[in-house]
Amino acid sequence: MRLVSFELSGEWGWGVITPQDEIVCGNRRWEGRYPTLKAALAALDHGAIADMAESETPDLALDAVRLLPPVPDPEHIYCAGLNYLAHAQEVAKATPDAPRIFLRTASSLVAHGQPIERPKVSTDLDYEGELAVVIGQGGRNIAAGNAMEHVAGYTCFMDGSIRDYQKNTTTAGKNFHATGAMGPWLVTPEEIGDWRALSLETRLNGEVVQSAKTSAMMVSIGELIAYVSTISVLQPGDVIVTGTPEGIGCRREPPLWMKPGDVIEVEISRIGTLRNRVVDET
Repeated sequence: MRLVSFELSGEWGWGVITPQDEIVCGNRRWEGRYPTLKAALAALDHGAIADMAESETPDLALDAVRLLPPVPDPEHIYCAGLNYLAHAQEVAKATPDAPRIFLRTASSLVAHGQPIERPKVSTDLDYEGELAVVIGQGGRNIAAGNAMEHVAGYTCFMDGSIRDYQKNTTTAGKNFHATGAMGPWLVTPEEIGDWRALSLETRLNGEVVQSAKTSAMMVSIGELIAYVSTISVLQPGDVIVTGTPEGIGCRREPPLWMKPGDVIEVEISRIGTLRNRVVDET
């Protein structure tokens, strides 16, 4: 299934996208009991959502709504750094002994098709294409061997970074308003199959700047879930971003920064393409 969150006439909704690119609205079917996808993930199992999509008539065309990030209101967004060896080598960092985890805020992200903002205080806006995982079943101290049972689905992520501020702290560089993106939708595990077999490609103005197989991750998705759950209680709707491969702009000569008018795309096989245009902050 493809699950989507959207805005229509100023109100949030969520639903399942049909093969004809129409939406069966979950918030309408359950009469507002689960107004967001996060609420649905917390209360409903995969089968209940699938049964709704198969038994109901679509409500809306996909192109009639304004997309939101797949989970627009996550409790936490955990990001893994240095999870691809070639990326660790390009930034001249030693391979970490444990996952490098930092947090992003929901307000730092926009949806597919929405503008990414280059802030007034910096021109050092860099791209990082990544695979993100959304948690369906929460928990604490989750065993790595059981961790994939906690996954609701997968989506594309663009971990936009303000590099001059990141030199001071990761939190600063990774959390400027509207500098990252997530979407366009959430694809459930049965559609993905083996997550290690996915291909990730980042394109800037149509030119490939990053290309990798997710099998190149040093720490697996199950291990990331297990590690994060030792630190915090994972909640339904939480996002775990799994790291970026080599090819980032700040390590090129000269540096390749995103600028107004640019189009950044993150495409992951079996998921789709997250596409955003860059604008200046107003």
